[in-house]
Parts: sequence; C-alpha cells; structure tokens
Amino acid sequence: MTAIRKLRLVFHLLRGMAIVALRFSHVTPAHRAELIRRWSLKMLRICGMRLVVHNDGARLDASALVVGNHVSWLDIYAVNAWRPTPFVSKAEVRQWPIVGWLAEKLDTVFLQREKRTEAMRIMHEMAERLRNGGVMCVFPEGTTSDGQDLLPFHANLFQAAVSAGCAVQPICLMYEDAHGRQSVAPAYTGDLSLGKSLDMVLRGGPLVAHLYVCEPIAPGGDRRATSAAARDAIAAALATLQEKVGKPTAESLAELQKHAYPATELGADAAGDATPDAPVPGREG
Repeated sequence: MTAIRKLRLVFHLLRGMAIVALRFSHVTPAHRAELIRRWSLKMLRICGMRLVVHNDGARLDASALVVGNHVSWLDIYAVNAWRPTPFVSKAEVRQWPIVGWLAEKLDTVFLQREKRTEAMRIMHEMAERLRNGGVMCVFPEGTTSDGQDLLPFHANLFQAAVSAGCAVQPICLMYEDAHGRQSVAPAYTGDLSLGKSLDMVLRGGPLVAHLYVCEPIAPGGDRRATSAAARDAIAAALATLQEKVGKPTAESLAELQKHAYPATELGADAAGDATPDAPVPGREG
C-alpha cells in the first residue's frame, strides 16, 4: 500500500508540472491560485491527511506577511491548501527533483544562507512584493521542530512587513494522529531524510493537519515588537489546539529520535535530561 501511495505521489507531482507548464500562462491569477489550492489539497490526501482550518474568519484578503511555526515539509502544502502563498526557502530546495522546479515556478524566494548579502536582498524582494499587494509566507523559527513547542523567532524576517507597511498574519500548524494525539510523524528534523520522513507520514496516517488562523497584527510596530506579538499569538493558538488532543506517545517520539538523531537515544545520558514530552531539536528549513 505504501508503494502504491508513493507512486501516486510521483504522478501527482508530474501532474503539477504539467499544470504549471501548460495552464498557468493562460489563466487569471485567481484561477491560478485555485489550481494551486486544489493540487495542494490532493497532495495532502494522497499522504493520508485532511486539513482542518480554525478561525478562518481572521484571514486577511489584502497584502500580508504570513508567518507560522515550522514542523514539516508538509507545512507548505497545508498552507497552500488554505491560501496559496509564495514562500521563502533555502536554496538547496531548488535542486530537489520535480519539487525544486515546482517551487521556482510558484514564485518561491530562495535564500543562500552562506552569503552575507542574502538577508538584505531577500528583505528587499519580499518588501517589494508586499508593497505591490502580494502575499509572502516565512517560518520565522528558521528551522523545524517536532511541533510540541515553539523555537525562538528571528525578528529580522519581519522587516519586510515593517518596510512595506503591511499587516502580519500569524498561523499555527499542528498534526493529529488517528487516536486523537498530537503526531510527530510529519516532523522533518535532524538528520531525517526526506524519504524516511515520507515513510513515517504514510505509516503514521491517517492524519489531520490543523491550521489555526490567528488575528492579524496591524502595521506600525518595529520588527522586534511584531515578531514578539506574532510568536505570542502562535503560542496561544498551539496551546488551544493541544488542549483538544493528547500528547505524542513515547513510542512515536522514540522513533523520531532514532531516525533523526541516530547518534543518541531518547533519555540516555548523552541526551541530557530528555523526556518523552521534551521537544526534539529541528533542522534548517
């Protein structure tokens, strides 16, 4: 069954390439957004996942910088299934087969981390898109985690919204397993390969991707104040979602630790005072 679903994913990615190559230049921006939304929603379904959106009445229809917590490569499809949005991504993604080509065609802004001038270039490009009425999405943690808690935010990523004078739309992502517990199966952390991550998602399903839309943050503050307000909003949303589900099982956390951090064992002396409920460190995203 897993092999069949992987084959379906390959065909769906190829279908995405065909849609972009053959249809995007002939449709309106609104139609293009709808094609992206439907394609992303089906991507989640093939992975055994359904999307549940909370508090969608808070969504901004105008230009906005969307910011959220980062758990998985699936986050991008969850966000695009809710609201098609260009992302900021590490430059390595451009080299990924099929996915990199699709990301480039969907107006992704690629960041080369090793270049000192990149941060300024990215901020200028994002601000220009926002001034022109566009939407951008970033993950201000700058890396992924297992989703149990938030990592510190990088305030400099909010400078684009400050410079453009546009609002910030915080969102929160959390995954739930079939037993009503928070799932860490989608977590793309540590040394976990994309293939192994996909295996864990397919074996861990069916899953629910919860996306909580937080109240927008009006323009006017500086980047540090805006970053702090966004993090507080996302933390509150995560707490709200976690109240409705159980905690991840010790077994699921141990499996994630085994594959993402093979040099350590959960709870071992080398790992310090780790417990089954402790967040697993992330990877650069």
